[in-house]
Amino acid sequence: MDEKQIQPTSAFDYEQEDIPKAGGGLPVLQYWAENTLSPQGFKLWKTLFHKSACLSCSWGTGGQLGGFTNEEGEKLQRCMKSVEAISAEIQPAIKTNFFEQQSIQQLQQLTSQEADRLGRWSFPVILAEGSSHYQRISWDEIYQLAETAFKTTPERVASYSSGRSSNEAAFLLQLMMRALDSNNLADCSDLCHAPSTFGLKRTFGTGTSMVSLQSLKETDCVVLAGSNASYNHPRLMNELIKLRDRGGKVIVINPFKERGLVKFASPAFVKSLLTGSDIASIYLQPIPGSDVALFIGIQKSLIEQDKIDLDFLQAHTENWSEVISHARSTSWSTITETCGVSQAEIEAAAQIIGSSPKVVFAWAMGITQQQNGVDNVSSISNTALITGNVGRFGTGLMPVRGHSNVQGFGSMGVTVRLKKEIQQSLEKLLGRSLSRIPGYDTQALIEAADAKKVDTLICLGGNLYGANPNSHKVKRALGKIKTIIYLATKPNLGHFHGLAQHQTIIIPVLNRFENPHKTTTESGNNFVRLNDEGHTHLKNADLIAEVDFLTELADRLHGEHPVNWRKLQDTKYVRQLISQTIPGYEKIGEIDETKEEFTIGGRIFNQPHFPTPSGKATMFITPLPRLILPEPQDFDVDYTHGIVLALMTGRGYAQHNTVVYRTEDKYRGLSHRQCILMNRFDAERAGLQEHQLVTVKGNASHLDNIEIIYGEVRPGAALMFYPEVNVIFNAPVESRCGTPAFKRVPVLVYTT
Repeated sequence: MDEKQIQPTSAFDYEQEDIPKAGGGLPVLQYWAENTLSPQGFKLWKTLFHKSACLSCSWGTGGQLGGFTNEEGEKLQRCMKSVEAISAEIQPAIKTNFFEQQSIQQLQQLTSQEADRLGRWSFPVILAEGSSHYQRISWDEIYQLAETAFKTTPERVASYSSGRSSNEAAFLLQLMMRALDSNNLADCSDLCHAPSTFGLKRTFGTGTSMVSLQSLKETDCVVLAGSNASYNHPRLMNELIKLRDRGGKVIVINPFKERGLVKFASPAFVKSLLTGSDIASIYLQPIPGSDVALFIGIQKSLIEQDKIDLDFLQAHTENWSEVISHARSTSWSTITETCGVSQAEIEAAAQIIGSSPKVVFAWAMGITQQQNGVDNVSSISNTALITGNVGRFGTGLMPVRGHSNVQGFGSMGVTVRLKKEIQQSLEKLLGRSLSRIPGYDTQALIEAADAKKVDTLICLGGNLYGANPNSHKVKRALGKIKTIIYLATKPNLGHFHGLAQHQTIIIPVLNRFENPHKTTTESGNNFVRLNDEGHTHLKNADLIAEVDFLTELADRLHGEHPVNWRKLQDTKYVRQLISQTIPGYEKIGEIDETKEEFTIGGRIFNQPHFPTPSGKATMFITPLPRLILPEPQDFDVDYTHGIVLALMTGRGYAQHNTVVYRTEDKYRGLSHRQCILMNRFDAERAGLQEHQLVTVKGNASHLDNIEIIYGEVRPGAALMFYPEVNVIFNAPVESRCGTPAFKRVPVLVYTT
């Protein structure tokens, strides 16, 4: 792309000339004004102001301060990601005769966007063995089938969940499962930030962000690695703009040069909206999967520049000397050959870090979705520690998580790695010991299902089929489970492809701002929000709150002793249990009376004392990865022109997780998703050219008629859209936490 064609990415997807320039306010207001005469626009307007947390990313806004307000009291904190998520939830209901007219074979032809636009689930349905159509089912039948399905061997029952739901539903899900003696609590976080949790916990004794929003506002430098926040966390971009405006620095690390990480137009600031704001002070494009080498290079340069904090290391860390020795002894040639970034660029980044009084290190899935994701996180932690950038206000480690309550699910105990303190509290509540049989994380669940070791699966939100690599294998594996129960607000491709052997049941549930119960969510920066009750716009809909379904099912399975499940349909009592069970959540027991939202205790570190046995941070040597791509002949195809590349999966601008709202991606200059973004040099040396249609083959399957688009991706790498590309590869996983390596997939791009 020509440099002159690049426009700053905006938090709101409107052409610059269409956005109000002054006085009149936000594009959201324009969006509303354009729809004032439509019922849909009025629903959107009401929902934007509802006192509930944003449905979109984990950056968090809303709650008791109002829909546009964050925890610091700042207004105008909505973005187009939020508007898109709400707009999808206020769609009309699927018509009652729809499934009489559409067979499952027809539904399987839909794209993610087409499935989402079918409308809202508004009545329960079942696809029985041998049937070609979903059919309506009564609640009595649902509970009878579910009760029977769950009364099997505990190890053969599993759950999967996403961050769409509430803390209360999450707590009830894991309590119901553990009372069954099943620890098979797979979660979407297994697919994304599990390496962050694992890596941070082994170093600092806690697995979440150490940085509050207030603390972030006081930093002098942000290192943003493996993230496209301009697409996925637009309001984080406001903090980066303010950082640059006060003279701070932003170091971006990403193999793909994203426009919005270079320049970003935010409607929160008039000047930024008019001209765009510079974001990256320096932009490093490493080889996918090589981040350990890059951060060891930064450490080595900091040592050579005498920019490390020895006093801090000696007083507050363990194993620091081994980490320093490892960085010092690793040669520059090894570092630069492994990561593909020059010594001069690495030294420039190190100089910025070393000269900045306070630095925050942030990252997303480009770091974690690697076979060595834990080492990536540890190498970032080591870099922060050797410069003393942990345990002080304005410094720290900040994983930038995805879904709005994905971190809350982990806090509530929806994990296969249950904290000892929570385990002990649950055993006290249930009056007996919990099962010690290890549970299935998400990838292990797919393997177990494929081996016919799972009979019953309940999915609280999410798209298990669409979120995993090797779509054919996932479909086959889910087809060996006897009963699958999906709790969902809208259709997704998993409801049409992730079908059980005997019966697939869809439970239509109320979303966050429709819920008749007060609920809570947890942001990625550990802030707990209280969501008010609401009402659905769907007339004559046969919906249920997730809490009501889970408590009714649990009561039928367990009876009312030692837990009175039906009493827990009043979520106030769930919050009281949470306050007694979950460390740091003590204040939630009083939130109904006080309405005081809070930051979870014991997670934000403004002093360098950590919840480890010694009170010190434990540092780990991070081995350099061996990044070897297969040869073209290893793909066993005949081709005329071709090249092997390290493929990264990515999302489009108008996309949330696996849900695609629009197919075009205006900031990457793409009109469709059936394409591969390549470096011009790679294409030309392989005898390929832009707009040519090619085949892209992974280790599981291939996709034909993929258009080559030249993009600002580093040589040797490429980008394709998730989840469509999942079908072609079976990814290796991070052995310590089961996360697939979505961000380094060897592929052959070729023509015949």
